[in-house]
Amino acid sequence: MSIIEKAADKLNRSAPAQTKSTGEFLTKHETPVGAVPLLPQSEAPDQQHNFDLARLRRLNIITPQAEHSKIAEEFRMIKRPILDNAFEQNGVKTRNGNLIMVTSALPQEGKTFCATNLAMSIAMEMDKTVLLVDADAPNPSLMKVFGIKTDRGLLDILQDDSLKLSDVIIRTSIDNLSLLPAGRHNKHATELLASESMAALLDDMAQRYSDRIIIFDAPPLLVTSEASVLASHMGQIVMIIEAEKTPQPAVRQALTLIENCELTWILLNKAQTLASVDYYGYGYYGRS
Repeated sequence: MSIIEKAADKLNRSAPAQTKSTGEFLTKHETPVGAVPLLPQSEAPDQQHNFDLARLRRLNIITPQAEHSKIAEEFRMIKRPILDNAFEQNGVKTRNGNLIMVTSALPQEGKTFCATNLAMSIAMEMDKTVLLVDADAPNPSLMKVFGIKTDRGLLDILQDDSLKLSDVIIRTSIDNLSLLPAGRHNKHATELLASESMAALLDDMAQRYSDRIIIFDAPPLLVTSEASVLASHMGQIVMIIEAEKTPQPAVRQALTLIENCELTWILLNKAQTLASVDYYGYGYYGRS
């Protein structure tokens, strides 16, 4: 069965069972997961941004003080196989395995929420650092979620040889978590992301720090071409699918755009069991 057929089969099942051989598992969540409300923006300080942790918790975003919450437990399960593949703990080498793109077929499926919580969860690891990148150039939202206003970011590095990664990365009050904004809007964003400069930057990001995970909040696959271009550089992709809403043809079409990625994970978001309890469905559908 192909990756597309398996994803379609996943959506057709109303109450999937745990399947150990494919890495599938389900976790429950009491609050439907969707788009993250935006926080008011503030000027990014020169050295470190201090988050309003109480407000982040109200938005169901993992923080160190809520590490035993249900959503924290869910993302502990979600991150584990991703980390295993990123650092070859399963004995299989994945090129750029620590470069992880979170995307969806269509807008408003919860990709930014999931990318943020995945990054937060991994930042809780004792020996891992995380760089969370806003790669949604047409509609950047990560910095708004965290309440940061900044102009320079990823696209600016690709255009300005005098800029270094360290010039635009924002350190945060969350240990082991840093942010990279999307940068100023550019009508040639697709070409910049497909450039040799981008390939060199990603290789440098992947190899410079052996303990670093880089998570990219990418655009929806069927809305712009940036996500499929970015996918060609990724070691792992997490595709968010909104249960009972995303049309199956859209899922199939989106998966064809990322079928060359070595590792593709499906996260079924906002699903309902027969007992009307929310859950995440999460599965590994093999190497293409």
